[in-house]
Amino acid sequence: MDTIKTIVTHWFFWGFLLGFFLCVLSILSHTKTKRELRRLKGHLSDKLEIEAEKMSEMKEKIDTLKGENENLRMKVNTGRVQNDVQSLERELEIYARAEKGMVVNAPGFAQAWEKAKEGALTELEAEEAGKSLPRRIFTKFFSKGGDTVDAEVVEALPSESTTKSDNSN
Repeated sequence: MDTIKTIVTHWFFWGFLLGFFLCVLSILSHTKTKRELRRLKGHLSDKLEIEAEKMSEMKEKIDTLKGENENLRMKVNTGRVQNDVQSLERELEIYARAEKGMVVNAPGFAQAWEKAKEGALTELEAEEAGKSLPRRIFTKFFSKGGDTVDAEVVEALPSESTTKSDNSN
């Protein structure tokens, strides 16, 4: 027992014990750090996989949006063509009304044609402004092909040239 007492009271024993304790703490800390490093590497690889998936999804979305953009561009161009069609329909209606006026004012073709065209244009502008009969009546009137015309529609549509000739009398 004397030897144990001298060993426990010796400064070398306490230094060795302190060194051993610090070594055990160091080894525990090292294993904890290794575990943390493995966990962080796992998180990093998971994050990289997720980012790669998201990047591929974004590329697919970009390709899809580029296709939609091209389709919309083509639709806009088609819309411009449709606006041209609408203006052509409007011009056709002006000419049809002018022709109707020409039938009434046959002598002096050039003057009567210009007069009828101007009258049809003002009549159409008044109609578009809402000051005349609805346009649907005119489309119904002209969409029948010109062969058969409802008598009610013809009576409901006052022509400007007949009203002018009635006023001049």
